[in-house]
Amino acid sequence: MDNLQLKSFRPASIYKVPQSKIERAKFPVIDFHSHDYPKSDAEVDAWVKRMDQLNISKTLILSYSTGARLDSIIEKYSRYKDRFEVWCGFDYTGHEKPGWEKHAVAELERCYKKGARGVGELGDKGLGELYSKPTPDYGLHIDDPAMKPLLQKCAELKMPISIHVAEDQWMYEKIDSTNDGLMNAAKWHVDQTKQGLLGHDELIKTLENAVKNNPRTTFIACHLANTNSDMSVLGRLFDLYPNLYADIAARYAEFSPIPRYTKAFFEKYANRLVYGTDMGPTNLMYNTTFRILESADEHFYEHRMFSYHWPLYGLNLNDETLQKIYGGNARKILSH
Repeated sequence: MDNLQLKSFRPASIYKVPQSKIERAKFPVIDFHSHDYPKSDAEVDAWVKRMDQLNISKTLILSYSTGARLDSIIEKYSRYKDRFEVWCGFDYTGHEKPGWEKHAVAELERCYKKGARGVGELGDKGLGELYSKPTPDYGLHIDDPAMKPLLQKCAELKMPISIHVAEDQWMYEKIDSTNDGLMNAAKWHVDQTKQGLLGHDELIKTLENAVKNNPRTTFIACHLANTNSDMSVLGRLFDLYPNLYADIAARYAEFSPIPRYTKAFFEKYANRLVYGTDMGPTNLMYNTTFRILESADEHFYEHRMFSYHWPLYGLNLNDETLQKIYGGNARKILSH
């Protein structure tokens, strides 16, 4: 025992309780958070075949991209325009110079004409928008006045914005024996000693400011706004701002250990949540998300996907909530 490392801990549940295998979503799904994983046309074809098997009607490709990179991604999925929708990034080229916003707005309009129907995934882990390609922007946060023309243009073009702010609270805690998400927290640890870095709550505030000051722009906070350790933070924002939604992508291991609380939250805010994955297009991944959302399974592990050492639980969501999260809310957002 004294020689066992926590990163090697792979418990197997000993409980003899029901185990579900859900290979197809109960209702048609729109995956609101995926990325450009395929490397060839054949891999795109295989993805569509998998989507057919799993009852996934559409997948959003959050490309982060502008320019020629975006154009090539749109072309890759052009054979399946009804199954994929590609979203673009913002072009921050020359952002350190006055007036760069004019070029950025012009590129956004070009991306829209090319076929992009939303923006994302924007990302800010404390130092500014880092996800956009080919030019990241360190220094600007989503509520910066310089971002206003872009956010307003998104409203005008009816392009929703998918944005990742902060990380979940475990990633800010000490990497020691008191951190109950230790292995994952260590992998995604936020170095709070970096000069100019905004903390978790400050980043949530930048999101709130942008949502509040741009009421005609639709925002989707990725990963439940990284508030899984305290969903009341997101609940407060939902109560205040009707133009804010959130995806549940890549946080299944964070919210499933507290199934009763999460179930109540998801059912209360069923009109504001959208399904997402952000974990690659494999059957194991999709089936695990379906199991967590649909089943009432207790105390199970999925070490092939998640590096936490805690067990998972099914939420057993009711049909009305499932229909909204799986696709109903997404269709509403995309039809605006």
